Amino acid sequence: MGRRNKLLVPEAREGMDKLKAELMATTNQEDTKYEVAREQGIPLKRGNNGDLTTREAGQIGGQIGGRMVKELIRRAEQQIEDNQKRR
Repeated sequence: MGRRNKLLVPEAREGMDKLKAELMATTNQEDTKYEVAREQGIPLKRGNNGDLTTREAGQIGGQIGGRMVKELIRRAEQQIEDNQKRR
């Protein structure tokens, strides 16, 4: 399954995938969305998922993306705080 979303810095893909797997406590980066779907009782399968509702797809992606954004904000705030302490 190809990726549709584009990162501003394509070289960041590996790091973002690692962050996603870390935050979602999954063992395999590629299986993260399937594990999240299974936890939520959403029948996500490899290949065509045209039978999923928009709501179901959003529940999967929203949970993953939401956690990633919160963690990236937390890390940025920590970095700012650390930089201020060094001054």
